[in-house]
Amino acid sequence: IAKEVAKLLEMKAQLGEDEGKHKFVLKTPKGTRDYGPKQMAIREKAFNTIISCFKRHGAEVIDTPVFELKETLTGKYGEDSKLIYDLKDQGGELLSLRYDLTVPFARYLAMNKVTNMKRYHVAKVYRRDNPAMTRGRYREFYQCDFDIAGQFDPMIPDAECLKIVHEILSDLQLGDFVIKVNDRRILDGMFAVCGVPDSKFRTICSSVDKLDKVPWEEVRSEMVGEKGLSPEAADRIGEYVQLHGGLDLIERLLQDPKLSQNKLAKEGLGDMKLLFEYLTLFGITGKISFDLSLARGLDYYTGVIFEAVLLHQENEHVEEAVSVGSVAGGGRYDGLVGMFDPKGRKVPCVGVSIGIERIFSILEQKLEASEEKIRTTETQVLVASAQKKLLEERLKLISELWDAGIKAEMLYKKNPKLLNQLQYCEDTGIPLVAIVGEQELKDGVVKLRIVATREEVNVRRESLVEEIRIRTSQC
Repeated sequence: IAKEVAKLLEMKAQLGEDEGKHKFVLKTPKGTRDYGPKQMAIREKAFNTIISCFKRHGAEVIDTPVFELKETLTGKYGEDSKLIYDLKDQGGELLSLRYDLTVPFARYLAMNKVTNMKRYHVAKVYRRDNPAMTRGRYREFYQCDFDIAGQFDPMIPDAECLKIVHEILSDLQLGDFVIKVNDRRILDGMFAVCGVPDSKFRTICSSVDKLDKVPWEEVRSEMVGEKGLSPEAADRIGEYVQLHGGLDLIERLLQDPKLSQNKLAKEGLGDMKLLFEYLTLFGITGKISFDLSLARGLDYYTGVIFEAVLLHQENEHVEEAVSVGSVAGGGRYDGLVGMFDPKGRKVPCVGVSIGIERIFSILEQKLEASEEKIRTTETQVLVASAQKKLLEERLKLISELWDAGIKAEMLYKKNPKLLNQLQYCEDTGIPLVAIVGEQELKDGVVKLRIVATREEVNVRRESLVEEIRIRTSQC
């Protein structure tokens, strides 16, 4: 077929039917988008907030390739594996685009024999999803990950990860949120005492994970109808997964006659109690909910799991679309590095991933609603001239400013009108104008105009850099 198509295309080209014009479809691929200067300004601000929090907690930064060997990613994501983007065979290696930043991190630790590391990684990941872009779901998107790898005393790194989520969501001012916490061991213990066969743990787990989106009745019918679980076992699970609370619930479950008999569940509940004690010391338990329905479908979690959810904004400006659900998630994955290590050496890890795309959708909508003007450049001063034939003087002055590290611009015209130069500052939000004129050149000064107040002061040429610095630090 390919040969025939090629022949037909060749004949068509010879006939010159389309007269050399090829009609392009101008669009971005499905599940992706462009970001203009305005959107990038909002994004950069959000990234800076997140990265400065990671740095505040002492993290180093790494980067890994955008594609991995296919076998590196296979079998790590449970039912989500079908969303992995495979690439065509290139040079004898089967490759896939990375699905998240956690598995590449585990591969990095095993490959470099690193047993102790606190790292962050901000990069794009890829999912062969059917995207709901209005809700911030894409096929190509950024993740911002923070992980602590190493053998430490229980729940101290885990508590710090939750503190980080709390700090970031508070700093970004997205509105009210709650961080749901659970433990894989509590889930597995619960499944065991409810009569779920071992072989069905993971698949039942991914059903439970849907409880934040669909009602219990639907989840129950999926477990029984599609996944072959007995109705009795499903009902027993139902009694647990609808519970959520704090320390009081943990205490109550520790006394639960069935759960307390299960070794895994007891361990998980003991650690959960310890975690809540540390979170109390951090002063953040008001936003934390121990929630037995939280399952997180990924296969590699082994202990504490958590997810931050934005609560619906009650705000007249904001439409329904802003209720975007989960904006951060993570947990403990103690077995993942061992999967890559030839000797199976384990490196315990706990980490968190911030869902920047969803956060960004909200920030974007909030700014649109507030009609606040967003600056897309950081220019501090425009070098302008008051008369004609002063291009050389402008070029000399702007060069001095650039060399001193000042962010400066000028208009690319030989003799621009002063009014046009001032208007450009109004339009782009540049706070200062440095005006050179014949008289100023004779006097060895530059006229500095403050755009907002229209006040003008003469500044000695040698003091100009210092004056701009002082004035822009007050802006």
